Amino acid sequence: MAAMAAQPTQTLRDLLEDNDLPGLQGWLVEHQPYEIADEIARADAVHAVLLFRLLDKDRALTVFEELDPTDQQKVLAGLREPAFRDVVERMAPDDRARLLGEAPAKFARHVLAGLSPREREYTAALLGYPEHSVGRYMTPQTVAVRYHMSAAEALAVVRRKGGDAETVYTLPVIDDRRCFLGTVSLRDLVLSPPDKPVSEIADADTPHVRATADVEEAARLMQDTNVLDLPVTDSENRVLGLLTIDDAFEVIEAADTEDIARQSGSAPWAGHYMSASVVELARSRAVWLLLLIIAATLTVNVLQFFEDTLASVTALALFIPLLVGTGGNAGAQAATAAVRALAVGEVRTRDVLRVAWRECRVGFLLGSMLAVVALVIGTLLVDITVAASVATSLVAVCGWAATIGSTMPLLAKRVGIDPAVISAPLVTTLVDATGLVIYFVVARLVFGL
Repeated sequence: MAAMAAQPTQTLRDLLEDNDLPGLQGWLVEHQPYEIADEIARADAVHAVLLFRLLDKDRALTVFEELDPTDQQKVLAGLREPAFRDVVERMAPDDRARLLGEAPAKFARHVLAGLSPREREYTAALLGYPEHSVGRYMTPQTVAVRYHMSAAEALAVVRRKGGDAETVYTLPVIDDRRCFLGTVSLRDLVLSPPDKPVSEIADADTPHVRATADVEEAARLMQDTNVLDLPVTDSENRVLGLLTIDDAFEVIEAADTEDIARQSGSAPWAGHYMSASVVELARSRAVWLLLLIIAATLTVNVLQFFEDTLASVTALALFIPLLVGTGGNAGAQAATAAVRALAVGEVRTRDVLRVAWRECRVGFLLGSMLAVVALVIGTLLVDITVAASVATSLVAVCGWAATIGSTMPLLAKRVGIDPAVISAPLVTTLVDATGLVIYFVVARLVFGL
């Protein structure tokens, strides 16, 4: 399967290297827009622009909207002025706002200058909202129907205005002041008797959010409530637009990608992994590695402090890697579980004590299981006294690591820090140092040092 999947990429690379324009056009015809977008994201700037310019006008826009903002900038930077203006003019306003939100100021001014007055007004309105707010991601091009209309009248409005809207599957229901009253689906309108009032068809319990709300929370709400589109309102409850399901998926994917990067001890980078340079990838990881190596000096200090204990019972040194590795892994597992539970709303910051008590017991249970194994191994390799020290330490270290690993993300969230920043490598480093303290204190008690 892997060889089969790799073949189209290899063929395309050959076509690009040979500058085989007819072959490239044939390849583009045979592949779906999302596949073409992936190859453009992988390609360097010159080849990305070449592929894009070979697409027909309508297909080019579809492919362009599949790209991340960073890759969109890469393509636009290589287009001539007429093509440049045509692409940005035909983009959906919410996609255009996200592109400009991540673009340099000079590039953003160039794009805005080339827009028609109507599209410039749409884009400027979206850019007026905070960076990670729903307002930046909503589509203002929606069809709203009034509550006093009949189903037939509402369908006539959809036919008249639907061509300019991004979606007509979910229709906000409004009063005469455009205040939100609920939603009605296109399916329900079509299946209802023509004379039935919209007010009797509408769902008044449909969730909605303010334009200034956090977009990730809104996307998670859509995921929880299984809605295709989420109405967006202003402070006076007037309908401004819709957050669509495709944009919600992109928000969740971006948030999860960022969390994974931070949990692994690196900064997230923009754009496709295969198009990122070696320097960019190294820079995204360097800061965390520097911080972690500084934090790791705690472990060195602990070893220096208990140097006499190690000198008295040198066999203790044999089990330091086992103890440190186990404690670090236990803490990383708990931290990852806590960050994930926070992200999907399964726990809240006020649950910190419940989570700590829960994970503490999990840690002690795992530590007890591992202690039995360590007791047997330690007895066979050294003696029962050292084995008892290791086994007892494992129980305490696993319980401590799981407690610390689970509570640090929740406490970080409470004080306004991204929980993912309290990443698994940081938890592991801290648990390494504190775990050694527990190990040597236990050893001193067991050996009477």
